[in-house]
Amino acid sequence: MSSVYDNLIRSLNPKQEAYVDLELPDPANGEYLLSVFHLVPGGKFNFLQAAAEVAAESSTGTNFKVSTETPFSRTMNALVYRLDLEKELVWIAYPWRLFDRGGNVQNILTYIVGNVLGMKEVAALKLLDVWFPPSMLEQYDGPGYTVDDMRKYLNVHDRPILGTIVKPKMGLTSAEYAEICYDFWSGGGDFVKNDEPQANQDFCPYDRMVEHVKEAMDKAVRETGQKKVHSFNVSAADLDTMLQRCEIITNAGFEPGSYAFLIDGITAGWMAVQTLRRRYPDVFLHFHRAAHGAFTRPENPIGFSVLVLSKFARLAGASGIHTGTAGVGKMKGSPEEDVVAAHGIQYLRSKGHFFNQSWTKIPDTDKDAIALVHEDTAHHVILEDDSWRGVKKCCPIVSGGLNPVRLKPFIDVMGNVDFITTMGSGVHAHPGGTKAGARALVQACDAYLKGIDIDDYARDHEELAQAIEFFTKASKDAM
Repeated sequence: MSSVYDNLIRSLNPKQEAYVDLELPDPANGEYLLSVFHLVPGGKFNFLQAAAEVAAESSTGTNFKVSTETPFSRTMNALVYRLDLEKELVWIAYPWRLFDRGGNVQNILTYIVGNVLGMKEVAALKLLDVWFPPSMLEQYDGPGYTVDDMRKYLNVHDRPILGTIVKPKMGLTSAEYAEICYDFWSGGGDFVKNDEPQANQDFCPYDRMVEHVKEAMDKAVRETGQKKVHSFNVSAADLDTMLQRCEIITNAGFEPGSYAFLIDGITAGWMAVQTLRRRYPDVFLHFHRAAHGAFTRPENPIGFSVLVLSKFARLAGASGIHTGTAGVGKMKGSPEEDVVAAHGIQYLRSKGHFFNQSWTKIPDTDKDAIALVHEDTAHHVILEDDSWRGVKKCCPIVSGGLNPVRLKPFIDVMGNVDFITTMGSGVHAHPGGTKAGARALVQACDAYLKGIDIDDYARDHEELAQAIEFFTKASKDAM
């Protein structure tokens, strides 16, 4: 080890020494959750001292060594096991037995991105990637109802699930809201979602909204002969109200598979996410990530990455989570962030920023695990009759500034079509209205599937031609 590292190690005080092992044998032996932080010291400590303080605060320690430690408690210490001084990176291993054995995701996050983010000893601390060992995956729920189940219900395969967010996001009555749902569905769309602030406003009572959406869905299904799905925001002030909203939906007469529960996962909390997963394992659980930017934006030195958030959503049991538009739409993001996050939650084995995550619960060298990975990368449905072998997929949900013109560019960046796209103004701003906007979206998708240039396809598809003209001009005007 170089003299620089030797000097850093010699600088540690006795408390800090207990949280550092730069020769930790086999960190990936199944005993540890592994993590990588970007860290910049902010106080009197050097890099390794600050890293040791982070490991202490995020596991068993406090600001001073205490006499109440026991030999066993010290085995629960998080350990700094690797450094990259040039890139200001630190690898920390957390004994996963630290965490609530009830499969409690909020408990993990309370440790590793809880108080530690407020430490004055750090000027920057961002969790960039995590790795879950198979022995830990066994303890957590993972998704119950997946996008594969939704595809089967909709009979939609080999293309994105085409969805919309009703706009304006607020201010419509229950009947007006349902009318827009009907227009989108009757225009050929698959999936409609409440926007994330939708609740029980006085101008749009929740029970009436659900009732009218059911009526609109029934009419659209009769007319098109195609199944439809609506995602209802069940986020609420308390657990009882959240569950009451779920019951309003389940008792409204919807066909199983035709509705999803949307939860504002960050603002409502991980307990709400996991409650829904456990109470309603056969309902698509739609994780909206409102407020994530406070943690995930690259220019924010404190927090965690989009990949980390998305991985924990899969661990908690979300069926799908918004993962961004990789710079193609209006939201901040890039392929390096958004596509890596999307692939990190939809495949059984995926490459992250630092770790290659296998979501198998059995050894990933097992022949059956290897076969599953091959099936998965071939885009075949897996884990249908052998769910014990792995954590099921979580679907990327893509929204924020997309429109029919931008569908193929996003697919090209994404590298697959296994996602739900939820276009808002990209549908409703169409010159012909929502129904025409839905048709334009379907036509853009058809052009992609047939390998025909969108401008050529638009020559005999009026709604798509109007969309190209409108959104191309709108984009130029916005520049």
